[in-house]
Amino acid sequence: MYDAQAKTRARELELQNRKLQRTQERLEESNERLEQFAYAASHDLQEPLRMVSSYLQLLESRYGDEFDEEGEEFLEYAVDGSERMKEMIDGLLEYSRVETQGETLEPVDLDEIYAEACQNLELQIDETDAVINSEELPHVEGDASQLRQVFQNLIANAIEYSGDAPPRIDVFAERDGEAWIVSVRDSGLGIPTEEQDRIFEVFERLHSHEEGTGTGIGLALCSRIIERHNGEIWVESDPGEETTFSFTLPATSTQTETTAAVTEPP
Repeated sequence: MYDAQAKTRARELELQNRKLQRTQERLEESNERLEQFAYAASHDLQEPLRMVSSYLQLLESRYGDEFDEEGEEFLEYAVDGSERMKEMIDGLLEYSRVETQGETLEPVDLDEIYAEACQNLELQIDETDAVINSEELPHVEGDASQLRQVFQNLIANAIEYSGDAPPRIDVFAERDGEAWIVSVRDSGLGIPTEEQDRIFEVFERLHSHEEGTGTGIGLALCSRIIERHNGEIWVESDPGEETTFSFTLPATSTQTETTAAVTEPP
């Protein structure tokens, strides 16, 4: 009797495992198709957009002097719109490639990655008189190129939405078990409470075009990169005061072993 019950439970478990495996396979196939679609759609949009931009530039160079003030304004709107569309397409391409184009996760120095991100933003930092303070950052398991993009997007956002005052940004990290919590804090415009749950979605903008020129992809890209690193990302913000973006990254295996050795009872 017991053998029969055990066999029945074993068959049920095997059936459930097969169902779970099929579900996982379907999800993986669905994600792969979605990535392929996003890449193809973004790639195919590049050529007609290049044509639009080229003819707008040609129109401006050949006939710009013949436009009245209103005509010049309309042309400026069109050029600006095509440039923003290009930025959105480029961002969507990056978003679609996070999983397929990422490098193997390996020990990386966040201090070096942060410094490279600031170097890429040097012009923006100088133009706004931004002051960025950073504490010593740890080594983590990660993709250096993708983590550089995370730092760059978060710092660029902090600069973009700093309001009238020069941006003041702090970058720091703290250990949390087998992970590190890395934070980027600014004293800019802040984010309304009702918008904080959806700012990591694709094409969600923090503020209006009058307050900033973001495409609405940067934070979604950060979220997807951190997700690939088996981490989490979140925001804490007091509108009009300060905003802190934090994300977790796995500590290196050496750090984890050291922590285990220190905490192991004698």
